[in-house]
Amino acid sequence: MNRLTKQMLAALFTLAAMPLALAAGSHSGGHGQGHGPDTAIGVAGDKNKVDRTIRVSMTDDMRFVPGDIQAKHNETIRFIVKNDGKLKHEMVIGTDKELKEHYVLMMKNPEMEHDDPNQITLAAGKTGEIVWKFSKAGKVDFACLQPGHYDAGMKGKIAVARNTSISNADRRR
Repeated sequence: MNRLTKQMLAALFTLAAMPLALAAGSHSGGHGQGHGPDTAIGVAGDKNKVDRTIRVSMTDDMRFVPGDIQAKHNETIRFIVKNDGKLKHEMVIGTDKELKEHYVLMMKNPEMEHDDPNQITLAAGKTGEIVWKFSKAGKVDFACLQPGHYDAGMKGKIAVARNTSISNADRRR
């Protein structure tokens, strides 16, 4: 196959994949997470305004340690994420629905790389960070979306507690 034919096929593949990518979000500013206005899971945090740091380990037994995390409403957390395994792993923060949709894309395109602020992909032995502000109370999920990992149970939950310092007068408004 000559070079021009390869370039044309690559362009056609890209065009054919665009509707799928647009439906699920791109990996450079997609998923509706962390860019612009508040999302269901919060917003990218300011590295200079971190309230707390939590270390998270990703292991080849398809687990996050810890797998259950507590956060406070409007708290900014720096997650220091370490891949303690020999396989590539990632931590992606999102809603259950977003994670499932993203996982379907990852199964079709396992070499996708992530550069959104709510996610990090790490090779074996590497460490990175996610800084995230939990601007909405409720449940937030996280998972490794590498093919097979999500199905094997590599998931976790973040319980974001409401701010309890609100006065009774403020609650009535």
